[in-house]
Amino acid sequence: MNKAFKHISEYWKNLDKALLLLCVLISAFSVFLLYTMNANDISGQVTGRQWRINAVSTAAGMLCALVIAPIDYKFLSRVWWIYAPIALILVLLLFTPLGRGVEGADDIGWLNLGFIQFQPSELLKIAFIMTFATHLSKLGARLNEPLNMLLLCVHGAVPAAIIIKQGDDGSALVFVSIFVAMLFAAGVSWKYIIAGLLAVPVGGYFVWNYLMQPYQIKRIQILWDEEMQKEEILGIYMQQYLGKKALGSGKITGLGIFGSDKYTYVPELDTDFIFSYIGMTLGFIGCILTAVVLAVLCLKILSVASSSKDNLGRFICVGVFAVFFSHSVINIGMDLGVLPVIGIPLPLISAGGTSVLSLYAAVGLVMSVYYHRRREEHMFYSEKND
Repeated sequence: MNKAFKHISEYWKNLDKALLLLCVLISAFSVFLLYTMNANDISGQVTGRQWRINAVSTAAGMLCALVIAPIDYKFLSRVWWIYAPIALILVLLLFTPLGRGVEGADDIGWLNLGFIQFQPSELLKIAFIMTFATHLSKLGARLNEPLNMLLLCVHGAVPAAIIIKQGDDGSALVFVSIFVAMLFAAGVSWKYIIAGLLAVPVGGYFVWNYLMQPYQIKRIQILWDEEMQKEEILGIYMQQYLGKKALGSGKITGLGIFGSDKYTYVPELDTDFIFSYIGMTLGFIGCILTAVVLAVLCLKILSVASSSKDNLGRFICVGVFAVFFSHSVINIGMDLGVLPVIGIPLPLISAGGTSVLSLYAAVGLVMSVYYHRRREEHMFYSEKND
């Protein structure tokens, strides 16, 4: 009995309770927002199913994070050959009849296995963070050797290319963000950074003229082309126009969280445009507080990275930070009308069971780095064995 109590006490002592509490508070805010959408019945687009799925996913995600935390991240790094191929195979199954799209989306991002339907790209993000962190940590000081840099670029390009082929440009951009952030954390040479910056205009020209579809080009052009905005007010620009209108309608304090007759209908209000709902109901103050809380979460993850005892743990945390940061910036940018609509949810706030679960799994990895930042004996791993 005393031994069990000692293990529980040690577990609780080494747990990053502040990080988990912050995530749970954000998730509680999400469930509340989705519940009010259902209660307000804005054109009947949000049902009680969304907030219930997020509530269940949050509970399952918390349990997942609590289970992952005591497992040493070095052990998880060593068994990449188990989960990485599984994640990749699940994404490749999207190109079979098992792949499903959703109304209004351009990609086939959902995998229907009959008993469950989920987005495998979310799982691939976690697998990529772990495999890329492992790759970087093994290279160490040899990171900037040309052959090693080439192999790292291939490592980053493969999942991004698969996701682009699937049609999910938003998730592909998140993969690129993870790749860049982790390379910077690993200490990539300035010669590669300068070469990359010089290659951007050339690559951008090639992609714009030869790879991008007309609708993708239009989504970007419409951000600054006022004439196109007027022409597409009932077409490709309608969703973003309504999102901006809803966001601004709340002014400073919002229209109120329940029962206003001035709510603006916005397609995908519970996912892509939930930040517009926050602005509409809670106003500028609500938007600022939401952005601040997400920024605090990102900074908390970086603080764990800085306290990591090794590069592997630091790289994992930076990868997770890149996911939360890129999701937040892209989603808020879409709702503000400064970035094209590419279907990226606001982390832990937008509706979506797979997204919530995968983000909590990512948080669990950060908690594992925190849990083992000083200890020598860990679950499944002992430094004495090195």
